[in-house]
Amino acid sequence: MKNTSNRTAFSKAAAKPEPAKVQAAKATTIHAKPDVSTTQPVTVKAQPPKAQIKLVKPDAKSVCVAGSFNEWNPARTPLTRVDNGTWIGEITGISGRHEYLFVVDGQWLPDPNAPETVQNPFGGRNSVMIVSE
Repeated sequence: MKNTSNRTAFSKAAAKPEPAKVQAAKATTIHAKPDVSTTQPVTVKAQPPKAQIKLVKPDAKSVCVAGSFNEWNPARTPLTRVDNGTWIGEITGISGRHEYLFVVDGQWLPDPNAPETVQNPFGGRNSVMIVSE
């Protein structure tokens, strides 16, 4: 009888190994819907009414505005100097009709661009602004 055990072992060792089989993972798309049972309401705050105010006074060192919206206290509403002697400020949280004056280097002056003025109790004129909501 022939010994075939060596031949079988030899032919198994000489056989080419099969390449490994690789499968690409399939992409899965998940379409999720928000859980409306836990959605919180969104609160949106409305912007308070505001007015922008401007005065051109190239030689001024300080400009403020005083009026019925700030209890006639000029220190509460200083204006900021921008280019070419223009002073600007923003008054927020007011609506309705307000009388006011600029305070330029300590001197109280009406707004030369105000569309309306009214007589004040000191013999001068107050400027009028109307701020809508």
